[in-house]
Amino acid sequence: MLNIFSLFRAMPGSVAQGLIWGIMALGVYLTFKILDFADLTVDGSIATGGAVAVMLILNGWSPAVVLVVSFLAGMLAGLATAFLHTVLGIPDILAGILTQIALYSINMNIMGKSNQAVSVDNYNLVVSLRHIPMTILATALFLVVIIGIMYWYFGTEQGFTIRATGCNPNMARAQGINTNTAKVLALAISNGLVGLAGGLYAQYQGNADVNMGRGAIVIGLAAVIIGEVLGEAVLHKHMNFVARLSFVVIGAIIYYLVICFVLWLGLPSDNLKLFSAIVVAIFLAVPYLRGKSKNSFKKSAKNGGAA
Repeated sequence: MLNIFSLFRAMPGSVAQGLIWGIMALGVYLTFKILDFADLTVDGSIATGGAVAVMLILNGWSPAVVLVVSFLAGMLAGLATAFLHTVLGIPDILAGILTQIALYSINMNIMGKSNQAVSVDNYNLVVSLRHIPMTILATALFLVVIIGIMYWYFGTEQGFTIRATGCNPNMARAQGINTNTAKVLALAISNGLVGLAGGLYAQYQGNADVNMGRGAIVIGLAAVIIGEVLGEAVLHKHMNFVARLSFVVIGAIIYYLVICFVLWLGLPSDNLKLFSAIVVAIFLAVPYLRGKSKNSFKKSAKNGGAA
């Protein structure tokens, strides 16, 4: 017998988790939508951010300060991918995969083993699974600041070079823009956000694991696609840049609420990756099918007949 109250009790935790992964999704949005770069580094860089955060906390660092270092560690991972792509000419997907593979060993070396724990009883963590309301408040404040900074940055000349590179790299080069520099900046910022999310998530769950980033790109893409479809359905032509960033975070929350609902139904947790893939496929198909229905010959003929 399904207990509806157990579902409601689990929802705040899903919202908190969605907000944390929303930071990661903003990084994915930067590369996937703005730069038009298929970056698979995130599966490794989120674990790097978590590993760095936990090890520094265990060595006496402030849990708040280590988030800055997690951001910088993520940036280094992004710079590695950028180097492979821009300097060595390796295609974007392969460059991300190579960095992701390398980060597995790097993360193992950072932690000394596959898993390291940090207890909320011993450290004053920024976010924690035991304090869901404070976690939601703290992460929401992080997101407000991050979205504000991204809105400002992508309105600057440097931000426009990244947007121009993603929109039309050939035209951007013709206008004198160094597209390689734009890619380096975008990948560094993107993976910096992913590393920051990893640092927060490690504190939230109380440990860092070498496999904590497995499937992160799927979650990030799910948040981006869900947010985009939902935002366009709600705001239509009024979707400005801030709204797009905000709906990416909302997409991450919805994703985790869906996962929460699936688990509440009692479906096997071993199939979560399958459910995730199905959710992403559905939301990816919605814009295509909607556009196809609008441009169908049948509808055109009907509109023509009505005229």
